[in-house]
Amino acid sequence: MAEPAKQPRILLIAHRGASGERPEHTLLSYELAIKQGADFIEPDLVPTKDGALVARHENNITDTTDVAAHPEFADRKTTKTIDGVKMTGWFTEDFLLSELKTLRAKERLPQLRKGNTAYDGQATIPTLEEVIALAKKASAETGRTIGIYPETKHPTYFASIGLPLEQRLVDALEKAGWNRADAPVFIQSFEVENLRRLHTMTRVRLIQLMAASDGPADNSFPSYKAMITPEGLRAVAAYAYGIGPEKAMILRATGPATSLVADAHAAGLKVHPWTFRAENLFLNPAFRTGTDMAAHGRLSAEILSFLELGVDGFFTDYPYIGFQARETYQSAAR
Repeated sequence: MAEPAKQPRILLIAHRGASGERPEHTLLSYELAIKQGADFIEPDLVPTKDGALVARHENNITDTTDVAAHPEFADRKTTKTIDGVKMTGWFTEDFLLSELKTLRAKERLPQLRKGNTAYDGQATIPTLEEVIALAKKASAETGRTIGIYPETKHPTYFASIGLPLEQRLVDALEKAGWNRADAPVFIQSFEVENLRRLHTMTRVRLIQLMAASDGPADNSFPSYKAMITPEGLRAVAAYAYGIGPEKAMILRATGPATSLVADAHAAGLKVHPWTFRAENLFLNPAFRTGTDMAAHGRLSAEILSFLELGVDGFFTDYPYIGFQARETYQSAAR
């Protein structure tokens, strides 16, 4: 078999799969993302009661599954405080994997993505192992290296209830043969201490996520703003390969771009911003078309503006648009 093609310099990361066109975090979404040219598929990871890692954006599965329609689970509905946020619903840590597998996924944003609701009920909640198997199978079939980009969700909270994520994730990657710096894997987290632990447990590349407001839930930095100072970025570089900043930290709604990309590169960090979505609601105002927030604006142009700023990869809900934008940029650069 021919050697897999090398990863392109600018990485195309399918945010929760092709989540603009299929219900997020399903094999349907990941499979479409791969067909559309994604280099990495992103499973956000949360645990079940019996310790399996599954792909859900949050442990509260009320809005992403049909759990509310299952009378046998009515008594599992509860109220919890996760990272300081009080919420009511059904939570993965209260279900065995076998129970979660009886549920079906549904579109999280039906008002914005009505077309995706046609796929409601067609997919189960995938395990980490199923996502790894899909990536390996697609790599063999396409001759491209398809990687995974898992996020550890709420690691401090899960450790506090006896379901720590790190060892389970490392064990699954070890089983897949992915415990090298050049493995087709990035592990990301909004928290810091779990990434520092992972730095001692695996050679897989680590990405420090950061948002335009607030700070890490483990209080390891006073704020994400403090994290992007030259001193903060040097501290991040001690354990991480790169950063995943919210795109507004690089290009605000008004004014020139910030120096974050250059500052991160100066600290030896790669930069993978999130999240590029086609709907006007999510676009920088400069790239919106019309006033309907559900309508699609000029996503390709927005992505190109970030590529021109020197980012090393990007997360998008629409991999085919990201692929086209990257092709346009790389063709112009040749």
